[in-house]
Amino acid sequence: MSQRLPESAIVLAPLAGGPATPELAAAVTDAGGLGFLAAGYLTPEAFREHVRRGRALTPGPLGANLFRLSEEPVHAEAIAAYAAELEPDASRLGAELGVPRYDDDHYAAKLDVVVEERVEVVSFTFGCPSPDDVARLQETGSEVWVTVTSAAEAADAAAAGADALVAQGAEAGGHRGSWRDDAVDLPLLALLAEVREACSTTVVATGGIGDRAAVLAALDAGASAVQVGTAFLLCPEAGTSDPHRAMLERGGPTAITRAFTGRRARGIVNEFMRDHPHAPSAYPHVHHLTAPLRAAARAAGDADRINLWAGEAFAAARAAPAAEVVAALRP
Repeated sequence: MSQRLPESAIVLAPLAGGPATPELAAAVTDAGGLGFLAAGYLTPEAFREHVRRGRALTPGPLGANLFRLSEEPVHAEAIAAYAAELEPDASRLGAELGVPRYDDDHYAAKLDVVVEERVEVVSFTFGCPSPDDVARLQETGSEVWVTVTSAAEAADAAAAGADALVAQGAEAGGHRGSWRDDAVDLPLLALLAEVREACSTTVVATGGIGDRAAVLAALDAGASAVQVGTAFLLCPEAGTSDPHRAMLERGGPTAITRAFTGRRARGIVNEFMRDHPHAPSAYPHVHHLTAPLRAAARAAGDADRINLWAGEAFAAARAAPAAEVVAALRP
C-alpha cells in the first residue's frame, strides 16, 4: 500500500528525454503534487546531479523513474535497411546517423543512485525490477512503483512487491510502458478495470488526462491518484524544446510510431512519422541510430524531424506555471 500519494492526487510523469527538469519536479511537489525526475537517457552522474538539484529546490518528496530494459532479439537486416532509409534525412540536416546498439541505460548504476540518495518514490518503465531490487529500495525507505499496461503485468508487479502500479492507458503520450513492444493497448478506463480485478495493489492512472474531468473519471474508476505528463510540457519550468512547444500549441492529430526509437510511442504526427511508417521493433537500437539526426533537427528548429511526444489530450496543455497546472487538475 502506497504511503507517498500526494494529497492533491496529482503526480508528474517522468518526461524523459528533455522536458523533465529538477525545477519542474520541485514546482509540482511544492504545489502539493508529487514531482518526478527522469533517469532515462542521462548518465548516472548527471542523474545524481538532477536528484541533488531537486532536493535543493524543495523540502518535499520527489520521485525518480528508471528504465527496466531486457534485451530482445532484433533483426539486424531490418535495422540496416532502416538506416539506409534514413540517410536522406540525415544528409539534409548535415548529421551522421548513430550506431544502433543495445544497452540497459546504466540500470545498475542508476539503481545505486536512487538507493544512495534515498529517493522517496522510485518507478520503473518497460519492465519490472527483481524482488531483490524491490526489497533493496524498500529497505532504504523508498516506495516502488511499476508501470503496467495489462492485468498480467499488474499481477507480476504486485507479486514482485511493488507498492503501487502506474496503469498506462493507450491515450498516453510518449513511449508505451509495456514490458513487450508487441503488447495490446487498452484505453485507460478499461485497463483500470482489469488491473483492479487482477490485484489489490494501489493504482495510479495515467494516459490522456488533461483536465479535472479526466482526473475525476480516473479516480471514480478506482485509481488512487493520476500521473500527468503532457499537461506540463508547456510550463516554463519544463525543458521542452522550442519546436516541440510550437507544435503543442498548433495542434493536430497524434499517432503511435516506432520511427524515432524502434519502440511504440505516441506523438503529434509530423513528416518524419509519415515518411517512415515501417520502422523495425528494435529499442534502444533505433533510438541510438536516430539520436544525432533528432539532435540536429532540434537545433535547427525543425519540428518535422523530431519526436513530438504528446498524449491524446494535449490540446488542453497551457503555457502556465506548474503550480497553476496542479491547481487546475486537482479534484
